[in-house]
Amino acid sequence: MSEPDIYLKQLELGPMQNFVYLIGDPERREAAVVDPGWEVPRILDAAAQDGYRLTKAFVTHHHFDHVMGLAELLQAADVPVHVHRDDAPHLSVARSSLKPVGGGDTVLVGRLPVQLLHTPGHTPGSQCLLVNGRLLSGDTLFIRACGRCDLPGGDPAALYDSLVNKLKPLDEATVLYPGHHYADTPTSTIGEEKRANPFLQIPTLQDFLRVVGR
Repeated sequence: MSEPDIYLKQLELGPMQNFVYLIGDPERREAAVVDPGWEVPRILDAAAQDGYRLTKAFVTHHHFDHVMGLAELLQAADVPVHVHRDDAPHLSVARSSLKPVGGGDTVLVGRLPVQLLHTPGHTPGSQCLLVNGRLLSGDTLFIRACGRCDLPGGDPAALYDSLVNKLKPLDEATVLYPGHHYADTPTSTIGEEKRANPFLQIPTLQDFLRVVGR
């Protein structure tokens, strides 16, 4: 069998069932870490054991459980942190480390293109990563659920738009990798979620607002 064209490792770390991801280019052995919120030594060890050099970091949103390890990570690996421009002001790391991005931007990890989808609602700068048929959805879309929109900066109308107009239209074969291990299985697909996730079946914004209590 040929070597896979993407390196992807899903790590469940910390007390809040967070998923931290490593994604990379198997040929160049370059990888990026996504949402380094917890247990940075374990993240670094996982990349090293697999023979990958960390060259980038991505943040799906600014909540502490997804970014708390950034400072420690940057001490070990001086890498740029790609965060949506609307969430960048909330990160307490050196401005020089931050690379603000926008929806529709593409960032290369080695030669692996990572497309950034701006999916506000959970936070103003929430973003999902679409890479080689995989969607790393942060706290926007979970398996059979969606992110909260009642925290500071949350916007239920924006979340509904993100779910219905940005994620639901993706190819049904797209594999979903959420930001937390809240379900019986660690991954799903967009097709499965369209059929079984109640939040992707709500017909109107008004109905969605009633469901989320707004």
